[in-house]
Amino acid sequence: MNASVSPSLVELRDLHFAYGQRDVLHGVNLTVPRGKVVAIMGGSGSGKTTLMRLIGGQLLPRSGSLSVCGQDVPALGRKDLYALRRRMSMLFQFGALFTDMSVFDNVAFPMREHTELSEPVIHDLVLMKLHAVGLRGAASLMPRELSGGMARRVALARAVALDPELMIYDEPFTGLDPISLGVIGQLIRRLNDALGASSIVVTHDVQESLQMVDYIYFLSAGKVVAEGTPDEIRTSTDPWVHQFVWGEADGPVPFQIPAEPYEQALLGAGDA
Repeated sequence: MNASVSPSLVELRDLHFAYGQRDVLHGVNLTVPRGKVVAIMGGSGSGKTTLMRLIGGQLLPRSGSLSVCGQDVPALGRKDLYALRRRMSMLFQFGALFTDMSVFDNVAFPMREHTELSEPVIHDLVLMKLHAVGLRGAASLMPRELSGGMARRVALARAVALDPELMIYDEPFTGLDPISLGVIGQLIRRLNDALGASSIVVTHDVQESLQMVDYIYFLSAGKVVAEGTPDEIRTSTDPWVHQFVWGEADGPVPFQIPAEPYEQALLGAGDA
């Protein structure tokens, strides 16, 4: 590796963000090394989606630093930001395939849109990407003819069509059966390693992620409350991490919304 190239593809340092007066992120520090798969986990409203939008340059932080591929994202102009985005790709939560295009044309779309490759070259590249996800035989099908797992795999083939340096996966396991879920998890790992890329996986699926990622960050209320390797997370004694990993109903995140004592509520209702 060139000595001038940072070992980290994405670096966030003391990052703060707010929607108007509502603070969302509070001093987030996060690193995605080159060639690694990093998971970002946390409950709804913890700031995961906002974090993805900041990395993609859709939002600007209030303070702190954010670099992707060695570039200061908030400082980029429109032209340079678009050029940087061509080095990234994203797998949306439910695939977001173009419903009026065949599987082949869905995967070919970014090649036709962003390159000047000839159709014969695009043909071969599309078949190569589909073969990598096990769906070369489905090239002529329409999205409505695919199962949920197949559609997710087509979306994955499209996401890696331009061999991105950074892949972002938004809840890639949502709605999948156990077999499809396992297949997608393996493909994320294999494609990341084959491309020499870096991947950010935003997910609630703890057990699948622990089998395929290199490092995990837990977000809560806009802060990184825990981080570590899969082995460190599995054996963590931190109450919040333990509750999240093992899906316990009660813990630091309470099952009951704070209210007056139950007995008092019942007695009060009886007196009324």
